[in-house]
Parts: sequence; C-alpha cells; structure tokens
Amino acid sequence: MKTIFVKDIARRLVLEDTINWKKVVPTIVFLGAMFLLGRMAAEVYAETAQTIGSKVLEGENWGLGFGGEGQKPTGNAAAEELKKYNAYFCGEGQEKVIYLTFDCGYENGNTEPILDALKKHNAPATFFVVGHFLESAPEIVKRMVEDGHSVGNHTYHHPDMSKISDKSSFQKEMDDVKELFKEITGTEMAMYYRPPQGKYSTANLEMAKEAGYATFFWSLAYVDWNQDDQPSHEEAFKKLMGRIHPGAIVLLHSTSKTNGEILDELLTKWEEMGYTFSPLSDLLEGK
Repeated sequence: MKTIFVKDIARRLVLEDTINWKKVVPTIVFLGAMFLLGRMAAEVYAETAQTIGSKVLEGENWGLGFGGEGQKPTGNAAAEELKKYNAYFCGEGQEKVIYLTFDCGYENGNTEPILDALKKHNAPATFFVVGHFLESAPEIVKRMVEDGHSVGNHTYHHPDMSKISDKSSFQKEMDDVKELFKEITGTEMAMYYRPPQGKYSTANLEMAKEAGYATFFWSLAYVDWNQDDQPSHEEAFKKLMGRIHPGAIVLLHSTSKTNGEILDELLTKWEEMGYTFSPLSDLLEGK
C-alpha cells in the first residue's frame, strides 16, 4: 500500500504544471519519517525475538509453542542454548522416535498398569521420582528397575528449584533422592533431572550440570495431573495423537487414571504411525 501511495504522489507531481513546495516538502518529510520508523521497529522486533530465542530465561516455567500437526514445537528457550547446560526438551532430526517419561509424585494404583503396558510393547521409559514416591512405593520402584527402565531425579520435596540459589540446598534435594533410591534398589540412579513443575533458571541448570546431571524438559504433555478432573479417553487421544512428532520427549504423570487406562492403546496407535520407543540414553548419545 505504501508503494502505491508514493507512486500516486510522484505521478501527481509530474502531471501538475506548478509544484506547491509548501505542501510537497512536509509530505515528503512525513513519508520519509514513517519509512525510517517502520524499519527501526522491524529491526528492534527481530533483535528482541532473536534474544529471547537464544537465552535461557531467569525464573521461567517451561513452556511450548505448537505449530502444525506432526511438527516439533518450539520451547521458550532455544535447544542450542539449553545444550550448554546439558539440558534437552526434544530429540534432533526427523527420525520417528519417542522418548517416554513419567513424573511420579505419589502412588495411587495407576503405575502398575502403566508398567504393564510398557512391558507389553517392550517400550523403555524414564520415571522421575520424588522422595515421597520412594518412601511409599519401594516395590514399584524395584519393578521399574527390574523391567529395564531408568529412574531419574525429580527432587526430594518437589520445591520450586528456581528459587534455590544456595548450591548446598540444591545438592541436598538431589542427593537425598539418589541415596534413598540406591538403598531401595541397590543400584545407582540415572543422572537425569527434571525440575519440578518445569520451573527453572540459568543458575538452576548450571548447578544440575555441575552435579553431573542431564536436565530433561519435554516437548509433549497434556493436563493429566488433576485427580478431580481427569481427561476423557477421547480428549487424551486428541492431544497425544495430534501433537506427537519426531524426537518427542513425552511427559505423562503416573498418577493419572486416564493414562493407566489408555497407555496400551496409545502405544499401539503410535506404533501404527511408524514410531518406535527409545531410552533417554539414546538421545544423549546422539546429541
């Protein structure tokens, strides 16, 4: 529209016998100013977008932006920036592989059906556990290990870790889980960390890295944790089928009755779409 308007002005200037410079000069100045302002605004916007995409934000909640069906989402921190902290939210490339993960806050009878479905499909998973789960469900934790799954660290008390700036306090939250897990299973815990509620900061990620952990966010999840408002099977399939994508790190909650009921069918549907299941160790090896 601006190009047409300028051409119209120029045509009028050429056709008119006399030029009223008192009218023309302000018009030219105005158009020039608008052009410069527009260009400056575009540059500021581009620079801001690039900065947000290239930095790990302070005190953030992990979040995703979804595009078309089957496409990888974008995170509120760039994958390349997260890598500096040994942190990940999605696998690279376009191979149709899924990394299954479960957050385990407490046991309410739904973890066993989940384990049964995983075993049926020979699908490896990672279970991120808190202290309460280890204390209250040690036999299930033992089964996780016996079935060949990885168990990761979700902190002992499930606090907002982004608010913990003291390294010793951070380390204690992690070590208490790690030590109790070894006491229960006789094996070492996988050095995988998931921040509770996805709350994180640069300092948080740096402390995890220094402690030897790889941090895992997710690229696919849905609202499955509310026990008083569980999604229907149809709602769950719509979200989990429509947004699945190559390299997905899927976050599900082991407390979800819906997940316990649909997982067998869900894994079958994903397999029919050509997907396979791999452990997080494969993602790290291919980073």
